[in-house]
Amino acid sequence: MMEIAERPTKKECAKTIMAIHDVMDILSGKWKVSIIACLCYQKRRYTDLLKEINGISGKVLSRELKDLEMNQLITRTVQNTQPITVEYEITEYGATLRQVTDVIADWGIEHRKRIIGG
Repeated sequence: MMEIAERPTKKECAKTIMAIHDVMDILSGKWKVSIIACLCYQKRRYTDLLKEINGISGKVLSRELKDLEMNQLITRTVQNTQPITVEYEITEYGATLRQVTDVIADWGIEHRKRIIGG
């Protein structure tokens, strides 16, 4: 059992909650964490992301990519090809979320085993 001296203060708790709210604002929605996880492995073209992330629409993918780029988590590079190719890549800053996506994935695997079995 935690001793009273070890309990976080109200100020520490409020700071933690505020930080969690900030993260949830940036990573909110159904798709952003999946996009980040996908780009942590390699850069991808828009159409590759659309195919790889099951169920996302083109309109939503475009919006989510713009938000992630605005928050400096990914970069967008337009290749001078015919037709024009657009690639998305995780930034060094965005790559700091790799640990987070790995932990979420690990938890999801264990949860699926627990609920479904096997």
